[in-house]
Amino acid sequence: MHFSLIEIFASFMVLFAIIDITGSIPIILDIKAKTGDVEAGKTSLVAFGIFIAFLLIGSPLLSVFGIDVSSFAIAGSFIIFLIGIEMVLGIELFKHVSTSGGSIVPIAFPLIAGAGSITTILSLKAEYQTINILIALIFNMVIVYFVLRLTSFFERTLGDAGLHILKKVFGIILLSIAIKLFISNTGIVLPHAK
Repeated sequence: MHFSLIEIFASFMVLFAIIDITGSIPIILDIKAKTGDVEAGKTSLVAFGIFIAFLLIGSPLLSVFGIDVSSFAIAGSFIIFLIGIEMVLGIELFKHVSTSGGSIVPIAFPLIAGAGSITTILSLKAEYQTINILIALIFNMVIVYFVLRLTSFFERTLGDAGLHILKKVFGIILLSIAIKLFISNTGIVLPHAK
C-alpha cells in the first residue's frame, strides 16, 4: 500500500467530475417530488457499496453474470435516457410505488453509481493504488451525502419556476449523456463527430 496525496487528489477530481452530484440536483429534486423524500444516508451507503464492490472485484463481478463493462454501460444509458425523457416531456415512466425505494433507484444507481462512474473506477484502478482511490471515493461520498441532505434548501432557493426550467435543461443534458454513453460503448460512429 502506497499513500499518495497526488493520486488521492487526481482520483477525487476525476470522480467528482464524473459523479457530478451538484449537476444532478434538478434530477434529484424531480425524483423527490415523485417519491416524497430522499434518504441521504441510505442512498449514499448503497452507492458507496456499489463503488467498493467494483473497486475491489470489478470486472470479475460482471464476468460472473457474463456481462462486460460495455454492456453494463449500455444498460445504464437506457435508464439515464428514460429519466431524461421523463424530465423533458413531463411524463412518468418509472412507477414510484413507495417512498422506500425511491432513493435507491434511480438515485443511488444509476445516477450516482452509474455506468460512467463505475467504468471510471475500473480505469483508475489500472493507474492508481486502490487505497488512494478508496480515500478519494470516501471524500466524494461525503459530498454526495451533504448534497442529498440539502435538497430541501435547493428546492426553496430555486422556487417552482427555477426548478421547472432546470428540469427541462438537465433533461436534455441527460438525454445527450445517455446517447454519448450508448454510442461510445457500441462503437457507432456518427457522421461529423469529433
